[in-house]
Amino acid sequence: MSAEDDRRVVRRAALRVGALVAGASVVAIAGGVGILVWVLVSGAREEGGGHRPGFGPPGGDRFVVDLDDVLPRVIGLGLVGVVVLGLVGWAAARWSVGPLDDALRRQRAFVSDASHELRTPLTALTSRIQIVQRRLQRAEPADEPVAQLRRDAQVLDDVLTDMLLTAEGAAQTGTSSIAASVRAAVAGLDALADDAGVNVRTGALADVVVAVPAVTVVRMCTALLDNAVGHTPAAGTVTVTARDEGDDVVIRVADEGHGIADADLPRIFERFARGAESGRRRGFGLGLSLVREAAARAGGRIEVESTSPAGTVFALRLPRAR
Repeated sequence: MSAEDDRRVVRRAALRVGALVAGASVVAIAGGVGILVWVLVSGAREEGGGHRPGFGPPGGDRFVVDLDDVLPRVIGLGLVGVVVLGLVGWAAARWSVGPLDDALRRQRAFVSDASHELRTPLTALTSRIQIVQRRLQRAEPADEPVAQLRRDAQVLDDVLTDMLLTAEGAAQTGTSSIAASVRAAVAGLDALADDAGVNVRTGALADVVVAVPAVTVVRMCTALLDNAVGHTPAAGTVTVTARDEGDDVVIRVADEGHGIADADLPRIFERFARGAESGRRRGFGLGLSLVREAAARAGGRIEVESTSPAGTVFALRLPRAR
């Protein structure tokens, strides 16, 4: 949303709150006056005579009201009015801060998402820079790692653009090649995998097109691969494949970790959830939840296909382009 959209939302909220308070005040005052008149009339009696309900005694006679009878009712009515207006004020306050609460929630979500999404490409950039430095010190050619640095910088820019558009409710649309997107994700993580001593292997990749932008597919695959590398012991292997299964394309990422505990399975896709066994690095957290959210926006889904002490397989299902 733009700044003008935010101001428009705030103005609409202010108008709604003003209308609510004004309408509730009118109803409360009118109702209070009506009840007060009814209390006074019902407690009236003819002067010097007995009790006579109604609006005015016959013949224009004067009537009186016993204060001892009416005063408790008036006080009770006033207390009820105070409570009613207090509830109206409370409801109006909650209504008025609704847009602010939504803005703060989106801001917190964006900050946490950005801190996670940018961690992997920034770490990859750092690793590439170290490789370039070592090659330059040894007077070795550095054209390849420099080209990879440029590619990683472009990936970082694409991720930022995709995140900003998503936060504004205008996520990118388009199609992408599954094979190319998976290979891009693997290439972006090769430096991190090397540092961890984990081999990332690409299996059979169906050469099909999905109805999801390439940057989004790369983001999801990167998160799954990063999670798999983090839970695979040194000298282990992470395998990624992609198969065409009817209307969907299924990307499977298999690690050789210790599996997921039964108690953790229901919550591994929740934000900030951590497994009891979290690997060398951070356990289940934002990465898997972001994959689930991105897959849902694209009309797909992510699931744990299998898990055991020998490893875990995540299956990412995305719709084919029609």
